[in-house]
Amino acid sequence: MTQMIHEGSAPRVGQVAPDFSLPDQASRLVRLSDYRGVKNVVLYFYPKDYTPGCTAEACAFRDSYEVFKETDAEVIGVSMDTAESHRRFAVDHRLPFVLLADTDGTVSKLYQVNGLFGLWRKRITFVIDKAGVIRHSFESQLNATRHIDEALKVLRSLQ
Repeated sequence: MTQMIHEGSAPRVGQVAPDFSLPDQASRLVRLSDYRGVKNVVLYFYPKDYTPGCTAEACAFRDSYEVFKETDAEVIGVSMDTAESHRRFAVDHRLPFVLLADTDGTVSKLYQVNGLFGLWRKRITFVIDKAGVIRHSFESQLNATRHIDEALKVLRSLQ
């Protein structure tokens, strides 16, 4: 049975992922609920475009993107950078997936990815199934590329 998330609580495994809409790197509005019933979603939050860990993580998602597509999943990255920063980041690193601009931090707050006193952003990945239910979450600030292995393991178990 799935549960809804109450205001102020972090999304947890078994709950319906909170819906949101944000602009992507082309300034198109993307809604998480657009994927419901259509694709699994790997929703990953990262601190900042062009930082070493975030670049490594994005490139690892890029390098495994075809494998994610084989598991019927879409990869979506979210940070507080602007759509224009995301556009440059995606072009410079040939990223084939969506990057969303949470410039005011609303979605980061909704998913509780802000660090202590809001001074930094957590690196956290949520695997959301086609029904919109969170099936896994993984957090690691330092092992950015492990997010890919964690997500793929869960997606394969859903097949």
